Amino acid sequence: MRQIASLGAIAFLSLAACSSQGEQPSPTASETIGPEIDAGPASAGSVTEAPLAGVSESGAASPAVLGLEGLGELKIGQPVPRGSSFAERGAQESDSCRVVSSPDHPGVHAIVEGGKVRRITIGQRSNVKLAEGIGVGASEADVKKAFPGFREEGHKYQAAPAKYLTAPNARPGESALRFEIDGNGKVGLIHVGEMPVLAYVENCS
Repeated sequence: MRQIASLGAIAFLSLAACSSQGEQPSPTASETIGPEIDAGPASAGSVTEAPLAGVSESGAASPAVLGLEGLGELKIGQPVPRGSSFAERGAQESDSCRVVSSPDHPGVHAIVEGGKVRRITIGQRSNVKLAEGIGVGASEADVKKAFPGFREEGHKYQAAPAKYLTAPNARPGESALRFEIDGNGKVGLIHVGEMPVLAYVENCS
């Protein structure tokens, strides 16, 4: 009996030893998931999205910004869109040249010649600005800093320092920018459009 008990004890100890040697430690979290991912700044090849100046989240140009292409739905070189809030209001000077305005954009009017928008003007009651931040009331110095090299001409109706500042690329068929500086050295009007309409001093003339 003692011999059988001893043999049984030996067998039990042998099984326990084999079991402890065959058992492997549980893997750690890093061994299970793989190499740790760096949560620091994005790599150079990654793409991040950022809002663009003068552009809404939908990708459309902001209607509060006047650009060389126009103002919102009103585009230089294109007809006034059907259903637009821009329309003729009051008496018109001629049938070939029309002036349109909108209650949605106080202080803004546009000249339409040949059925197409040729110039858009922003004036004293308008809060519309250029993408550069220049609006009515800005100083001549601010204009020249943002747009160096513009041509200077004396103003037709006001004494100096009143003047016109016109983009050097202003020509027929190409949209360009023109400022009217008043007698206080401030921006009184901003025009965007095509020559010769861009240089009209009395709406349609």
